[in-house]
Amino acid sequence: MFSSSVADPPLIREPLHAPVAHLIRGGVVEGIHYGSVVVLDTDGQVQFQLGDIEAAFYPRSALKPVQAVAMARAGLPLDGDLLSLTAASHSGEERHLAGTRRILELAGLTEDRLRNVPDLPYDPAVRDDWIRAGRLPSRLAQNCSGKHAAMLYTCVLNGWSLDDYLDPEHPLQQAIAEIVEDLTGQRIAQVTVDGCGAPLFSISLHGLARAAARITTAVAGTPEARVADAMREHAEMASGAGRDVAELMRAVPGLLSKDGFEGVQVAALADGRTVAVKIADGANRARVPVTAAALARAGVDPSLLAEFAGEPLLGGGEPVGCVRPVRALDPVPLTVCA
Repeated sequence: MFSSSVADPPLIREPLHAPVAHLIRGGVVEGIHYGSVVVLDTDGQVQFQLGDIEAAFYPRSALKPVQAVAMARAGLPLDGDLLSLTAASHSGEERHLAGTRRILELAGLTEDRLRNVPDLPYDPAVRDDWIRAGRLPSRLAQNCSGKHAAMLYTCVLNGWSLDDYLDPEHPLQQAIAEIVEDLTGQRIAQVTVDGCGAPLFSISLHGLARAAARITTAVAGTPEARVADAMREHAEMASGAGRDVAELMRAVPGLLSKDGFEGVQVAALADGRTVAVKIADGANRARVPVTAAALARAGVDPSLLAEFAGEPLLGGGEPVGCVRPVRALDPVPLTVCA
């Protein structure tokens, strides 16, 4: 079963990644993506592993569901679409901007209190429309604005200071760090700054999988279950229209999934079966098919995962290959390359 005891932090070392996917062109291995994969069974035991699942790494935005749980435990009263947005790396669509404004309004605050980095919308099509309209980078459009608005709301509710809410020593960030350690079952190895400006906690890939499993197996009504329900029911608010992580949650009943920059993804089922993936070179073209193969390894019906087997590799405009997970991970490939 899943343990709530907290172990020592993972070692900070060069990860011993292994080949996790091959780039196949015309039947020849043209490139290799290295990384690490872990699959947990319903009891939280490692069913499968590849590469280095115990070295310290940064989960990036894949940790956002844990941060959302921490805020919910600290009294954040959001549910539904706004709680999903709290855990989001959103595309910058109008619904995401409107939702972030709603969270700020509930807190009695305005956009100028946000301390995330101004940016253009994450989704390429939304970004292009934004630029054509002559709009400049903004904190609201940046993909983490929902999380930051929720952080501010949590601070207001607890009487904590606002201007320094991103300081690792701030009560909010200390509360988040405590929940990271609780759900992952290990001490944080290192603290740095994420792309949006928030503190980023280094754990292990195994620890990330444990945290996701504890969220999806939590008792109904708990902060963990509220976050899982919100993200599953409002997958488009946690990411965006057409994004692979939202489509994956739609395709696999009961699945909670979250991606992160630099090739990170975690996905957990309601019974605790969980996969976590790190692609060493950060490539999305490997992240998606490797995650799909890991879910098949966890027992998900492969027919539900066919559309996530990876985009075809083109030559002269025609399919000539693909990115295919290695045989150790995917003995019966979801995709057969040209």
